[in-house]
Formats: sequence, structure tokens, C-alpha cells
Amino acid sequence: MKSIKILLNGIIHENPTFILLLGMCPTLGTTSSAINGMAMGLATTFVLICSNTTISSVKKMVPDQVRIPIYIVLTASFVSVIQMLMEAYFPALYSSLGLFIPLIVVNCIILGRAEAFASKNSVYHSFLDGVGNGLGFTLALTLLGLVRELLGTGKCFGFSFYPENYGSLLFVLAPGGFIVLGLLIAIINHIKEKKNV
Repeated sequence: MKSIKILLNGIIHENPTFILLLGMCPTLGTTSSAINGMAMGLATTFVLICSNTTISSVKKMVPDQVRIPIYIVLTASFVSVIQMLMEAYFPALYSSLGLFIPLIVVNCIILGRAEAFASKNSVYHSFLDGVGNGLGFTLALTLLGLVRELLGTGKCFGFSFYPENYGSLLFVLAPGGFIVLGLLIAIINHIKEKKNV
């Protein structure tokens, strides 16, 4: 039961994007399309799972004074791995995401979960926390990218739903990201309030 609660916590109750409002830079910067949002979310999920499990397994060996630099070095190692894999096997996606892949190192979701959860819990529970928060982040980025791409170009995951000239360029640009994110957060808050009443 505890395992399911940990897993669902990052997806629903403490979603990094929609509830905690963490990681806004990649959220708004990479979600001009659904595929970019999904790719960024999956890359972050990989790093989150690996860093959570590693930090949880070495937490007793790390002196308290240097724990943050150690967490950042471990995270940077996993980011380098995912960056090289994406560059080798998905070069178009890698060039599309650009600078946002190395910036995963300083994503506050990763360091926040390392400090708040992985450093205090078992490897198994830290793994589940990484999976839950990673999936929550991936779902949020994919949904945001899907709505922006659909409204902006009429396409989604390569499928065309209406002619592109009927789309609004605003939603593909940065202001559209803020508008769609605000609307999605408002919808989620409305649903949460209805459930609590």
C-alpha cells in the first residue's frame, strides 16, 4: 500500500508541474510539441530514477557537509549518459531539445527529490518516488505540448487534425506556453476543489 501511495504521489497529489510548480524552465521551453514534451519528460524520468536510487544507496557514506555537491555530481553523470544516448540514437530530437538536456542537472525536481526523499528512504521506495515523479512530469509536459501543438498547428504526434493555417501561432510561441499552463493549472485546481467539497 505504501508503495502505491509513493508512486501515485508524484503523478497526482504532488505533480511537479501542475501542483508544486517546479521545473518551469523545461516545461515552457520544450513543450511547443507533444513529442518534445514527452522526450524531455522521459529524459528527466531516467535521470530522476537513477539519481534517486544512487543517492539512496550511498546516503550513509556521504558526509553531511558535501551532500549537495555529491548529489549534483551524481545527477550530472546520469545527464551525460542520457545526453550521449539521445545524441547517438535520436539526433533530431536531441537538436530540437538543445540546451534543455544539460539543464536537467540543475532541475529543482531532481535535487528536491534527492534531498526530500531519496536521502531519507530505502532504495526501493526512492526508485518508486523517481518513477512516480518522473511519470508525473512526463505526463504534464506531454499534455502541455499536446494542447499547444494542437491549438498552434492543428497537428499532434505527426497527425493532422485540421489545416495548419487555422492554427494560432501564439500557442507555439512562449506566451502560448504560459497561457496553456495557466489554464491547465486552473482546470486541475477546479477539479481538486470539487473533489474536496
